Amino acid sequence: MDWRNGLKKTVEWYKEKHEKKPGIYITSKRETVMNFAITGVSGYIAPRHLKAIRDTGNRLVAATDPHDSVGILDQYSFDVRYFPEIERFDRHLDKLRRGSDQEKVHCVSICSPNYLHDAHMRLALRAGADVICEKPLVINPWNLDALHLLENETGKRINTVLQLRVHPALVELKAKFDHEGPPRSKRDVVVTYVTGRGSWYLMSWKGSEERSGGLATNIGIHFFDLLMWLFGGVQRSELHLRQPKRMAGFIELKHANIRWFLSVHPEDLPFSAEAGKKATFRSITVDGQELEFTEGFTDLHTRIYEKTIKGDGFGIEDARPSIELVHTIRTSPLVYENGTAHPFLLENKAFLDGLSHG
Repeated sequence: MDWRNGLKKTVEWYKEKHEKKPGIYITSKRETVMNFAITGVSGYIAPRHLKAIRDTGNRLVAATDPHDSVGILDQYSFDVRYFPEIERFDRHLDKLRRGSDQEKVHCVSICSPNYLHDAHMRLALRAGADVICEKPLVINPWNLDALHLLENETGKRINTVLQLRVHPALVELKAKFDHEGPPRSKRDVVVTYVTGRGSWYLMSWKGSEERSGGLATNIGIHFFDLLMWLFGGVQRSELHLRQPKRMAGFIELKHANIRWFLSVHPEDLPFSAEAGKKATFRSITVDGQELEFTEGFTDLHTRIYEKTIKGDGFGIEDARPSIELVHTIRTSPLVYENGTAHPFLLENKAFLDGLSHG
């Protein structure tokens, strides 16, 4: 049988096995238009959620952000109630909760800074709403248990955005690996992710490890989730480089050895960075073969919303392994081994001469 036909059948089998039937809401099992509210609406990631809410046929009714540059709301509706203060937003959701089902908020999208995710998810659950929260769900893994208890108390569900799990090329690769079974030896994987950021990055909440979780959490967590989804759980982790704008290390997974490098330094891009133009480079090689997934990122949030509304979203336990891993990375001492170093470190020896804290 031609391997492409075999792979196509494998993908169809995988989708049938893992995707639930449409028409089921998160907890309320609704088939009508849902009311959404959103936190952090003036932030970087909010437009993807606003688009996903609209593209799935639902309605935004309330929004909050202490920064009032929220004119983007007019692109979606002139009737969204906006609150600069989270307390008034909370009061409004509680007021709607006590009204009719047509008025109440059914789901809250959390797009606020990482350190506020925990508190805003609690607010949403207590307001009687389900949650779709940007990654990471929380910075520290022990907060997940308390959120799980609150899910049980309220009967509502927390969902997160693990968008690489719905990227078509990566879904196909996952199905291929599952069909082939465990490799005879561990795969050799090299991950490089550089996304150029200016000096503002370190001055914002993103540059604060306490508020963002650090570089591995803020820009790397979806890659670590993808790697464990593809290659199994963590057996060993090493941290080789820790800087405010660069991190690198090694992870041994059940079926792969991973050398990884993350950076927000524009000079680490393999091409000349120019303001206003492409400033992101993603590369994953598996046993020397480049994994092609540069396209297909446009509507991943919408796909996540579609899955979540069907009742097939990614919950707390889906997110837990990557949150535990980035916490381990964040709290690990620096080590260096030639055999497990990322090629970037081997090509830039200065990082290995006591400059790893610079």
